[in-house]
Amino acid sequence: MASRDEIHEILEGVAFTMKYRQTGSGWWIAYCDEVPEARTQGETKEVAKENLKDAILLILEDYSVQELREFRDELMSEESELLAL
Repeated sequence: MASRDEIHEILEGVAFTMKYRQTGSGWWIAYCDEVPEARTQGETKEVAKENLKDAILLILEDYSVQELREFRDELMSEESELLAL
């Protein structure tokens, strides 16, 4: 299991995509494409963002250092762009 320090060191420079939307009740729902298990909510967009960071870190703490390195390498090798139909 990786520590938060190891996670930050290994994933330094890796960006995660935060997607969010506001619900009818006014709360914000947030999730991350790169870590699909990470889903959260907050009363404001900023709170949802902080909650999502925590959710991602909690999930990544279960990774071994080797798994984190492989995850980083996979993310760094991907290319993406927006596609409109």
